[in-house]
Amino acid sequence: MIDAQILRSIELFTDLDDEVLAVLLDQSRSLDLVRGDVIFAEGSDADALYVVDSGRIAIGNKSFDGRESMVALMTSGDLFGEMSLFDKLGRSAEARALEPSVVVEIPYQPLVELWERQPELLWKVIGLLTKRLRNMDEALADSFFLDVTGRTAKHLLELAGDRDEFEIPITQEELAGLVGASRERVNKAISSFVKLEWIDQNERSYRILKRRELEIRAM
Repeated sequence: MIDAQILRSIELFTDLDDEVLAVLLDQSRSLDLVRGDVIFAEGSDADALYVVDSGRIAIGNKSFDGRESMVALMTSGDLFGEMSLFDKLGRSAEARALEPSVVVEIPYQPLVELWERQPELLWKVIGLLTKRLRNMDEALADSFFLDVTGRTAKHLLELAGDRDEFEIPITQEELAGLVGASRERVNKAISSFVKLEWIDQNERSYRILKRRELEIRAM
């Protein structure tokens, strides 16, 4: 049984009444994933969007020679896979579980029928897509104005959140893909933070010692 609160926590569904939400839940299903499971591949046909219940999902692209660039890291409460609902094209990226995860799969069709009956709800969709565009603009700006060290500092802070002690739930290759640089350059940046005593590192475990210095480097 899918918990209705999972959908209630998503801005796209907050204004739905209980009856409409029940219809969506009846047509949705919960997927239990292990690390490495691919939810959908880049270029594949699309007929559903997804909400993360637990775990972490990587959204990324691969080059012809197998290199990966991680576009986004989805965690509990995040929604993904909605783009093809509007442009009718295939998946623009791959979605893959980074650890044991649970996601809720919601078919497109009941959503289309809902918005045709209540077009005013599409303002929520516009809000969602606007956030996506803003995130893309920020990532593009970072690629121009921040060097690898700055982008690494920024992503470490994002992964830490408000915690000083945290673990990185992704491999070095995946972190490099998220930063948009080679693993060697990202490791060099992390090593420089350790030498400066801004962070302490033990394999995937980190402790932030000087958060303000990292924040300044990430600007």
